[in-house]
Amino acid sequence: QYIHGVVDGEAVKGYLNELEGGVSTTETFVAIKTKINNWRWANVPFYLRTGKRMSRRNSEIVIQFKQVAHSIFGSADNMIANKLVIKLQPDEGVRLYLDIKEPGPGGLRIKSLPLNLSYAENFQLRYPDAYERLLMDVVRGNLALFMRRDEVEAAWTWVDGLIEAWEQTDKSIETYPAGTDGPLGAAMLMDRDGFAWRRSSSQDT
Repeated sequence: QYIHGVVDGEAVKGYLNELEGGVSTTETFVAIKTKINNWRWANVPFYLRTGKRMSRRNSEIVIQFKQVAHSIFGSADNMIANKLVIKLQPDEGVRLYLDIKEPGPGGLRIKSLPLNLSYAENFQLRYPDAYERLLMDVVRGNLALFMRRDEVEAAWTWVDGLIEAWEQTDKSIETYPAGTDGPLGAAMLMDRDGFAWRRSSSQDT
């Protein structure tokens, strides 16, 4: 759960402070490592996180490619893994980050730069946000953006299993200050596997 903190330069209350009773075990953040048990996705970890009152409003899918077994540019330890970033909001677009040799003399210097497809930069139109599009599709009878019933049931079956397992552990809820990127446990989840959550604010300039 988030506690009091600072969002956009303004002090905000914690989750429990905003409730009438001031008591709740409802989570406002979750970070999950999971896998898909089939041949196509064998040994590929999926890291999911979502939360409220975080440092920024941002939804994206990041696909990180495997490091090369042998680097022709010297030590592979200094190489940054290529990434495909699909940005859903607020700046819809697709960015493919590649390791590029910096031009000029002075040795071999590699930098990670994006091939950038930005909808805002390439299409000078105002696009409705996600909920506006859904409401428009309801009116038009277009079901393309909606989940089928069996999809919804499968998703809730998975989530219910997570909730039941969480209740059985009897662990206390971690807290994080509003305006940050979640509790320490979320960072440790990635750090144990040698990864880190992507910070879009520093990589999308």
